[in-house]
Amino acid sequence: MSSNRLNSLQEVNIPNWNWSPFLDHAIRALSVFNLDPYPIPEVFLEREGTYGSRSQTYTAKLATWACKTEKLRQVRAACLEAGNDVSVLNLVLSPLNTFDIPFFGADFVTLPSGHLLALDFQPVLKFDPIHTEDTWERLLPLYEKWQKLLPNGGPIPDEAKQYFSPGFLWTRLPLGSQGDEMIANIIRPAFESYLNLYLDLVEKAQSINLERSKVILEGQKRYFNYRAQKDPARGMLYRFYGKEWTESYIKKVLCNL
Repeated sequence: MSSNRLNSLQEVNIPNWNWSPFLDHAIRALSVFNLDPYPIPEVFLEREGTYGSRSQTYTAKLATWACKTEKLRQVRAACLEAGNDVSVLNLVLSPLNTFDIPFFGADFVTLPSGHLLALDFQPVLKFDPIHTEDTWERLLPLYEKWQKLLPNGGPIPDEAKQYFSPGFLWTRLPLGSQGDEMIANIIRPAFESYLNLYLDLVEKAQSINLERSKVILEGQKRYFNYRAQKDPARGMLYRFYGKEWTESYIKKVLCNL
């Protein structure tokens, strides 16, 4: 697969991936914009690793899908499938710093212990009303609609709270039919409603002045520096692909501002 064109989930060829309907929906929703390729180095587009014991070896497949638009610096999905144990979609929409809107983030993780699911508009200036007030006013009704139907995911670290909005949708669901039903009937429509609102914000966003764009850029850099240092997937990726490749992937793809 070449990095000089838009790569699709089908091209990266992840079989039986649990979260593919969510990424497929996101790609269709984004198609209303003019999508351009976002250059991902070939070494990071697809990766396979093995894990387990000598008697029982499993394959871990990682693929990266990315594009950009007139207002979004990077739209990036990292898709991981490891045996029957792990299925992950990490989808981040990063606006250009010339627009005063937060990031969009969706983290859907399936582990042997259950599903860890998060949706949010992640601010870079959480307590700046210019950056947040109008957005939270529209986001909070969606959060209140869906979070009351879900168990709370539990506490988050104090140092991370500045990068989560009041509309942070965060839950843990069990494996099996109960969890599957909640994903289909709650998580899927919640994801679609969050994404639709975010894309509406993007569509209506107006360019900001140079002074303000510098403030936004510094906030974005702080956010990505934090994510690069505290990426929760680091240990898992070390296990599958080794430390050197993982650190390069985090810095050059996941948190590359």
